[in-house]
Amino acid sequence: MKKTKTLKDSFGAVEVPANKYWAIQTQRSKQNFTINNEKMPHSLIEAFALVKKSCALANLQAKKLDSKRANLICKVCDEILTGKLDGNFPLSVWQTGSGTQTNMNVNEVVSNRAMQIDKTTSIHPNDHVNMSQSSNDTFPSAIHIMGIMLTKQKLLPSLENLIKSFDALIKSFGSIVKVGRTHLQDATPIKLSQEFSAYVAMLKTSKKMISEAINYLYELPIGGTAVGTGINAPKNFDKLVCTNLKKITKLPFTPVDNKFAGLSSKDRVSFFHSALKVLAENLFKIANDIRWLSSGPNCGIGEIYIPQNEQGSSIMPGKVNPTQCESMMMLCIQVIANNMAITIGNTQGNFQLNTFMPLIAYNVNQSINLLADGMDSFSKKCVIGITPNNKRIKTNLDHNLMLATSLNTKIGYDKAAIIVKLAVKEGISLKEAAIKSGYLSEKEFDKIVDPKKMVL
Repeated sequence: MKKTKTLKDSFGAVEVPANKYWAIQTQRSKQNFTINNEKMPHSLIEAFALVKKSCALANLQAKKLDSKRANLICKVCDEILTGKLDGNFPLSVWQTGSGTQTNMNVNEVVSNRAMQIDKTTSIHPNDHVNMSQSSNDTFPSAIHIMGIMLTKQKLLPSLENLIKSFDALIKSFGSIVKVGRTHLQDATPIKLSQEFSAYVAMLKTSKKMISEAINYLYELPIGGTAVGTGINAPKNFDKLVCTNLKKITKLPFTPVDNKFAGLSSKDRVSFFHSALKVLAENLFKIANDIRWLSSGPNCGIGEIYIPQNEQGSSIMPGKVNPTQCESMMMLCIQVIANNMAITIGNTQGNFQLNTFMPLIAYNVNQSINLLADGMDSFSKKCVIGITPNNKRIKTNLDHNLMLATSLNTKIGYDKAAIIVKLAVKEGISLKEAAIKSGYLSEKEFDKIVDPKKMVL
């Protein structure tokens, strides 16, 4: 069997793999952009399938496309969504900034597969699959849909599971009182459950921000076609497409009010990703806190134990490292960096089109997947296995000089500060320093300084 087929267009002839559904425009892009190995995300291709299916139905409803062709296009789009046509979308992220070649890749695959299903019907990638559309409105619409679907199906469930893991952990802590810390220095006491309650609150805030930001992605620029005027699209095409998407996905898609802004600005995506960035910031802080709190085992803070998942060193026997924390922190940095890339990409809306859309799509996809997978791993391999080191917690609390804060209302800030400095200078306990200073008797000290009374 011949391995390639020869296809021709106005640029000339090109050899295309005979066992693939893509055609000449996809092949030219594949040959012209052999840059690294980042490919268009499969989640974006799935979003494109939803767009193409909804557009075919809209063209049928507008009486621009016959039912036979519309049904064939829809059937192939369904095959894409089920993964049957995986392996036919080979293009690099680093291509034209409008994503035209990826739009055509989908058009060509749908066209050729449809004609394979029904050899009696001619379906052209531009004239039929791309009818009433442009790369300029389908690509940004696909980015929006991809962001929504990934967030709802993957990110938010992972985030909710992590919240539940922390909630369960907090309940297990009971009323343990420990040292609080500010500026990496000892501070007044806090309950271990209170310390970890901050993590739950941060994650819930991030969830709320993401859920609010995602609402902007429901507004699609589909129907704007080339520059926002809607040239070659029938009246109300945008509404028909969004109505079809609603029926297919059960999600509230609607046309964006101003198509010119919808094509030239990616502000909705940038705003949405900023919420992902905040989640990354919060996760970084949480993972870093846990890394510090588990440091040791003998020469660090060591107030909690984390699961020992693997060897930590190739030379130091028995060493165990906070690997899940480090993994989480690294991926959070990547998401934060992705946000900068998207921010800069959004500035490149020159006149009627943003031409950095593949970059934006790639980074949105990576960020969502990194965060979702990272939270799953962090929850399963770290958080649910955390236990308190009660002995170390008590030792640290007993040596906490900031318990002197409770003396302020009895002897005043200045005298309390003298007691703290005396304790540090002579290496004695706060209680010993208080008695030695002459400001308090042992009985008075014991009555005033009680860590359990210093927490809510």
